[in-house]
Amino acid sequence: MRGSVAGLPDFSVKGANPTHYALLVVLDTLFSAIVISPAVVGYWRSIWELMELYVYPQNSVISAIISTAIGIVGHLVLTVCQHGFSKHFHPDTSRILYYAFSRLYTVCFAFICVNGWRGPWLLLDLYTEMELTTIVLTTCIGVVALTALRALRNISATPFSIVTDQVKGYFEVVTMFRVSIEEKTTLYVLDCLFSVFIIGTLVVFVWRGAWVLVDIYLFPENEYWSAWGSLVLGYTIVAIAFLLQPMMRWICDRISGLLRLLVADVFLFFSFVGTVNVWRGIWNLLNLYFLPENMELSAWITHWVCLILLILLKCSNTLLVRGVYIDADEPAGKCVVFPVYYLRLIFQRERIKKINKKFQIEAMSRRKIELDNIKIDCSCGTDLKNHITKENAQNHSPSQ
Repeated sequence: MRGSVAGLPDFSVKGANPTHYALLVVLDTLFSAIVISPAVVGYWRSIWELMELYVYPQNSVISAIISTAIGIVGHLVLTVCQHGFSKHFHPDTSRILYYAFSRLYTVCFAFICVNGWRGPWLLLDLYTEMELTTIVLTTCIGVVALTALRALRNISATPFSIVTDQVKGYFEVVTMFRVSIEEKTTLYVLDCLFSVFIIGTLVVFVWRGAWVLVDIYLFPENEYWSAWGSLVLGYTIVAIAFLLQPMMRWICDRISGLLRLLVADVFLFFSFVGTVNVWRGIWNLLNLYFLPENMELSAWITHWVCLILLILLKCSNTLLVRGVYIDADEPAGKCVVFPVYYLRLIFQRERIKKINKKFQIEAMSRRKIELDNIKIDCSCGTDLKNHITKENAQNHSPSQ
């Protein structure tokens, strides 16, 4: 869900037509908020509810432990094996095999991600008191620890990110310390463990705390009002955050060091409040309005509809929570840019194709001119040779 942390390259569509680019930015934002976000939330809700129904529904402790084990083991295996997957599965080798395996990978990883959150979340519910002090304490621990580790941006999710199913980096899982497996296997495994255990758990701490605090304070006596209120509040904050983004980028372009890091973290946390409310609103509204009398059928329908939709849109990797990203790691104001690129990437690819085609045509034209010049030179040389031969023949004729 966290998505790419980099903006579009310098050869993007931005310079071609500023008005056209601004329109694409708005459309990408709406696409993320209205299409991608409900689909991702619907999928996560479906897996969560199906696990509640099928995995020890009478014993919450065992169910939570199983989900935790699936999440931890699955994350570690797919993180450690990422280089092997990238090496052996590529469309240049076998396109059909690549697409079949990559989509299976996404489905399995998405299932692992949901369980990786569900397990610790339920264990916190079971073994910590549902009191305001306890909830605030666990949330603050998560926020402070992530801030100290420069990893607060990992609480971000859709609608502030879209991860497309592009071939490059499809299996990549960025770890906290960026240790390469070629450097030292032991350090790489430890890096993977830290990224999964520590960073992943702290992110769950923050999300659960924020979610429960909204449960407590936003119309706790009326679940319908609470769900709608959360949705409206969430999308309002999302809209404000996107509107503030140009100004925040301008500010971060002009500051540096600890101040830039602090400003970026405050802005990202503000956007996170909107994210949690959007997720909570969509999740609870599905519970309340979509086949509430048959949760099993409701979960299965949302599971397949949302998954198929995201695969067809080539955005299924948005379902995944993988990798660790560093706060303010990008230069200047790019650290507050939300990676919501969909239509812009499509237009960028088309522009690159046109540029490459133009270069090919120009290269072919130059080659044709060179070949024509060579033919002319050859023709002139042949005529000259024939003329000399003819003169020699006349000079040595018997009549002379």
